[in-house]
Amino acid sequence: MNINQFFLDKAAIALSALCAFHCLALPILIGVLPSIGALGLGDEMFHKVLLFAVIPLSIVALWLGCQKHKSYVVVLFGGVGLLLMIFAATLGHDLTGEVGEKALTFIGASLIAFGHWRNYRLCRELRCSSYNEQGC
Repeated sequence: MNINQFFLDKAAIALSALCAFHCLALPILIGVLPSIGALGLGDEMFHKVLLFAVIPLSIVALWLGCQKHKSYVVVLFGGVGLLLMIFAATLGHDLTGEVGEKALTFIGASLIAFGHWRNYRLCRELRCSSYNEQGC
């Protein structure tokens, strides 16, 4: 695994976790510290910026990894997660309400993170089997 693959998978996991944390914790934080509401973190634009950062990172990292290890299940997990997050950000609130939107975002972010974690592990295993005598 090269450093770019490592960075992309880790960055996509971090952004997915940030999306899930933001979605679940922000209402609590605003209730405890109302001044956080002035930062604009609850604004729809913040959701879209996070989503637009996650989408390209995920697509590139998962595709690069899949070309190495040939496990298309990884792309399936990431793709379903991305679709759920896109749906939650665009139509989720209108069709499923506040709780449904949060649930879809959390499930989508979890699927993306799992896909990237699995992608990382498969690439590492592939590298280790190629360099087994060096001990990975």
